[in-house]
Amino acid sequence: MTEALAVGIDIGGTKVAGGLVDATGVVVARARRDTPHRSKSPDVVEDTIVEVVSELLAGTQREVVAVGIGAAGFVAADRATVVFAPHLSWRDEPLEANLQRRVPVPISVDNDANAAAWAEWRFGAARGESHMVMVNLGTGIGGAMVLDGQIMRGRFGIAGEFGHMQVVPGGQRCECGNKGCWEQYASGNALVREARSLMTAGSPMATDLLDRVDGEPSALTGPMITEAAREGDPTATELLGEIGQWLGVGIANLAAAFDPGLFVIGGGVSAAGDLLLEPARTTFRRQLTGRGYRPEAAIVGAALGNEAGLIGAADLARSDALARAQSGQA
Repeated sequence: MTEALAVGIDIGGTKVAGGLVDATGVVVARARRDTPHRSKSPDVVEDTIVEVVSELLAGTQREVVAVGIGAAGFVAADRATVVFAPHLSWRDEPLEANLQRRVPVPISVDNDANAAAWAEWRFGAARGESHMVMVNLGTGIGGAMVLDGQIMRGRFGIAGEFGHMQVVPGGQRCECGNKGCWEQYASGNALVREARSLMTAGSPMATDLLDRVDGEPSALTGPMITEAAREGDPTATELLGEIGQWLGVGIANLAAAFDPGLFVIGGGVSAAGDLLLEPARTTFRRQLTGRGYRPEAAIVGAALGNEAGLIGAADLARSDALARAQSGQA
């Protein structure tokens, strides 16, 4: 069974990405759909997941032993129910049961950031590190911890929701219902919001970004800002630097709480590399409690890119399937 394939599904605010993953973490086939708009019913999102799984199962002759779902939301300790998903329409959604009725392979559900962190610990940037924290910068901010080979899920399964730490009292309204959450200042949404604000204000600083979208701010995306920064646009570089500074503030808080040896930064925004990470490292060192008198955790980019979530979901599902098989044999 350890050599069999598993399907990994990564459900984000904008896409449902899937892959067939082997036991070494290699993705051998891929499928993808856009995430249905959040105003639609949970059934529509589940239909999309089933479409991706079905495409992958139909495309291989090899044994597939499990399907792992990495869900963007609060996954209960039973790893079957999505309690709350700010960017989707799930509220106490029995996701495992709903999908298991429609998919002929055992289903395992976990938080998408837990899955990504597991992949980086098993196959990527955190191999060999006993205490790691992962921060995923995408539509929002996800987070996870792997300590001594175990994902720290918390008593109720909801640990690692770092994006909803308050960093600015009374600040930007967050989709979770609160104000001033970290993800309102250090995520892909925050990056695009700030750039569009400059553009709609008619700032001359935004001339290059406006040219890239033919004068239509709503067409601007995070990857466009990253591309502009790489090509030397000072405004795009400054915007990424500001996101990096907020990233460093939050990481310093996490270091005070958990004292890991390594922070791994993943998600789509992390594609900016040192344009994001260097400002984060500088701010982290400045904000770190006890700076100068304690070891400092390293801050590195994720090694597996946007596929970390689906790789980790597949590997966790394979492990669950193996544990069930061994228990049955006993």
